[in-house]
Amino acid sequence: MFQGKTVLVVVPARGGSKGVKLKNIHPLAGKPLIAYTGDLVRTLDFVDRAVVSTDHPDIVAAARRCGLEAPFTRPPELSGDRIGDTDVLRHALTEMEWQDKRRYDIVVMLQPTCPLRTAGHVTDTVAKLVRENWDSVWTVTPTDLKFHPLKALTVEADGRMEYFDPRGSAIIARQQLIPTYHRNGAVYAITRDTLLQHNSTKGVRSAAVVITEALANIDSLDDFEKAEALLRER
Repeated sequence: MFQGKTVLVVVPARGGSKGVKLKNIHPLAGKPLIAYTGDLVRTLDFVDRAVVSTDHPDIVAAARRCGLEAPFTRPPELSGDRIGDTDVLRHALTEMEWQDKRRYDIVVMLQPTCPLRTAGHVTDTVAKLVRENWDSVWTVTPTDLKFHPLKALTVEADGRMEYFDPRGSAIIARQQLIPTYHRNGAVYAITRDTLLQHNSTKGVRSAAVVITEALANIDSLDDFEKAEALLRER
């Protein structure tokens, strides 16, 4: 519980990853990827319940070995690669409220694919949500100005190149660019009402916790190698 608010952690880990087979339990520096999230959750004393949402028995077994509970199986209709986080979190929340016979005020999504997140990142995100009364708080990373949206281009089938956003044609100097940020996949904290009443992981009033240190967001085997390098640096 965090300042009177009950907290449910949901670790989404479907088995159908395409880039790396069973990515969520693929070894990283000698242990399954999901184990890093399990290790982290055990350090968070304000978490009332932490569960894995998965459709694969091998992930269930790996999750339980690293201290995460897997009290339900994700239904097939929520297991495809085009299923959004909102549906997965809504299912996990309603299922656990039914099983536990209690209400959870806050849902924290911790994706296994960000193994370098810290307890401080999670605590700061939940604290901002509760103390400032936001619908959601996500962790983000500053986007390098070289990759600013107004500098993005498209290339059509006929080879024609255009600005992704027509306003890009007016950009001459980097000083004209407003800083932008991108999701880094470390922490998402969302209120119960935002998920169930507004069917959203963002809501109307959302805020960010900015993380500037290097994080890994794993999708490919190359990402595993980069994450191992970052782990060695730490």
